[in-house]
Amino acid sequence: MSSVAQINHLFICYNYTYIIYIGEQLTNFEFEEILKKAKLTKKSFSSCVGMNYVSVTNWKQSDNVPAWVKSWLELYIENKECRELKQIIKENVCKED
Repeated sequence: MSSVAQINHLFICYNYTYIIYIGEQLTNFEFEEILKKAKLTKKSFSSCVGMNYVSVTNWKQSDNVPAWVKSWLELYIENKECRELKQIIKENVCKED
């Protein structure tokens, strides 16, 4: 049997060589709000993360969104903002004379 500990949203399995940050649990309402901020639909989100669309829509019934989703969406939004900023800089600062 493996030794398992969950402390402050950190899941550590001692018999394996990985440590996973679990993050905060979201309600379905919070999930849908963050999706709006990310400008994603449930369909596009499921495609991005390689999940079955029906599995994602089932989160609404259980109001139990996996803990990794919040951090994934936050990083998605941050990455999108960085790409947009990079494009703006490229277009306006790095113009050829």
